[in-house]
Amino acid sequence: MRSAVRICGTALGTLLVASLLIYGALALAPGDPATELAGPRATPKLIAQIRHQYGLDRPFPVRYWDWLTGALHGDFGISLQFHQSVSSLLAPRVPVTLELVAYASLIILVIGLGLGMLPSLLPRLNVLVTVTTGLGIAVPTFVAALVLVEIFALKLGWFPAVGTGSGFGGQVQHLTLPAFALAFSWAAYVAQISRASVREQQGREHVATARGRGLPSALVFRHHVLRNAAVPIITVSGLTVAGLIAGSIVVETAFGIGGMGSLLVQSVSAKDYNVVLAISLILVVAFVLATTLSDLAHLALDPRIRDRVARS
Repeated sequence: MRSAVRICGTALGTLLVASLLIYGALALAPGDPATELAGPRATPKLIAQIRHQYGLDRPFPVRYWDWLTGALHGDFGISLQFHQSVSSLLAPRVPVTLELVAYASLIILVIGLGLGMLPSLLPRLNVLVTVTTGLGIAVPTFVAALVLVEIFALKLGWFPAVGTGSGFGGQVQHLTLPAFALAFSWAAYVAQISRASVREQQGREHVATARGRGLPSALVFRHHVLRNAAVPIITVSGLTVAGLIAGSIVVETAFGIGGMGSLLVQSVSAKDYNVVLAISLILVVAFVLATTLSDLAHLALDPRIRDRVARS
């Protein structure tokens, strides 16, 4: 229990420091949102009025504190570009990104873990899996998106190339190509880690002892191999899910999906700092949450990790 509390406390501290760094980096970034909003022919007086209206003329610590306390209550300020609250602007977009990430995560777990376990069950496929996963890691996300659109959307016409669709069936159909493009290299990475972890455990002495006692192969694999191989697999899976949210920026832009990623690109171009801050904070929260859940799963699976955390 003490170890879990310590991990959660570390996660909260990480979020606080990350929020300060994000806010400070945007405050020091070149360009002035007020000047961008006022237009090229604006007078210094108009720019000063806009800066005062949006609180851009206040000291940095005051602005950061007001933004942080507002964010904790779900208030991320007003969008300089759209002239509406950032929360209402993100409300319809966050579910779209989460659906895309969830779909891609499912693909990664099924394909990645499946390919990772396959060589241990069918050793003759080891070379094929190695080559396949190596090629998968080497292909960038935007290249995978272009290839998938060219083959499955334009030539075969199986899936639409843009949009999110309506209803469950329509959403699944529209998000299939983006999800596969997002999951492509990550699934190969998870497969390689899973394959290496399982192979390492299969060579352990306790596994050979269990086999020597005549235990069924399926039982040995499930209880002695998979259980011990799960720790690195969970670690990479947690980092993968966190990375998917950042990778969704490229995919949403390529497929014309109205999620957080496409809004982030648009907001950076327009210097809409409140929107950029909100989305950046959401990305950090998702990353920290994924890694924290991974650490908590480690505590449940391996008592040795729990003891090390308690002693540290």
